[in-house]
Amino acid sequence: MDADIIVIGASPAGLMAARNAALKSANVILIERKEAIGNPTHPANTFFKGMFDRTGEAVDQSYVIKNLKGAHIVAPSGGEVVVESPAYFLNRKKFDDYYAQQVSKAGVDIRTGVEALNVIRSEGAFSISTNEGMLKSKLVIISDGINSRIAGLLGMKPIKYPRDIAWSMEAEIEAPGIGEPDMFEYYVGNHAPGWKSTYSPCGGDRATLGVYVRRHGMNVSSFFDAWVERFKKIKGLDDISFISKSVGGDPIAAIPGDIIGEGVMITGGSAAQSGIGYGMHAGQMCGDVAADAIAKGDVSPAFLSQYRKRWNKEYRNEYYLGRIALETLRKMTDKEIDSMIQVFEGEDLSFIQGDPTTKAIRTGMFMLRKKPSSLLSYRAALRRK
Repeated sequence: MDADIIVIGASPAGLMAARNAALKSANVILIERKEAIGNPTHPANTFFKGMFDRTGEAVDQSYVIKNLKGAHIVAPSGGEVVVESPAYFLNRKKFDDYYAQQVSKAGVDIRTGVEALNVIRSEGAFSISTNEGMLKSKLVIISDGINSRIAGLLGMKPIKYPRDIAWSMEAEIEAPGIGEPDMFEYYVGNHAPGWKSTYSPCGGDRATLGVYVRRHGMNVSSFFDAWVERFKKIKGLDDISFISKSVGGDPIAAIPGDIIGEGVMITGGSAAQSGIGYGMHAGQMCGDVAADAIAKGDVSPAFLSQYRKRWNKEYRNEYYLGRIALETLRKMTDKEIDSMIQVFEGEDLSFIQGDPTTKAIRTGMFMLRKKPSSLLSYRAALRRK
């Protein structure tokens, strides 16, 4: 046996799963197909402090490019809601390196340039075929990204609604002063069906522009090109320079499906656990339960279900309410979105606190008091679209 646990994929969730399992005395190997962790870099490079705090980790300024104060949520007509919440623009390579060092210090055997080709369970153990040979372990944690090939080989469907992955295109751009503002800008409406177009300043003359679109296929370049032209008009720019472009997906509304099996656990984007912070927290839970399973000598689905139960307690309501909200947004007309945003425009939204259900109730009560007719926009959720 090469290890108690083999983690496939050095995503933030995979790194946390490996670290936490090793800290509880499990023998862990982490394999990553890239030649170096974080290179090439992943396009996800921002998070809000409130979401990252769920991990229990402290934000380290060594990997922060720019500290931001929150976000403007902009309606199709230009109306906006200001959400004040500390946020960060990351140097993703430094971020990944920071946590890879933690993983290594915990005693994990990190092997880069190693790609998992197949996984077979036999006689209570796993054989993982890789481009560097065969590895054996008692338990496997899969964290190889959305549309996980390895999960598919095991007959598992870790994403409940795969067609609701928000496919994205993002570019780092350059223009005079474009990186100076201290707020993200998220534009919602049918120019980016099902989610948003984004503007993320990262200091000086640099920023990123992105689109996240659901149910319009994986190629969203036409939406991105239209967003670039619209952004130039909004900001009064004659031209912008492109530094780099990347594509990817965000399972923001896709919901975790089968995330445990006999000796198998799935975490992070592979399990529709969207977001850097939330994915890392899921990875921590996954690693903790995996180590406990090894210590008990029980890798059955019944024991591993503790991972699912912990995740459900922390996030199930939040993810399902988020899905309902994004499905409603996808079905709304631009006019309905404008009407909804107008209700909150210029308001102090600090009262919207608590668990996800409490937030939803407080938001609904506020809309009912201020403009009862605005609640009619939510009937869009019932449309067949």
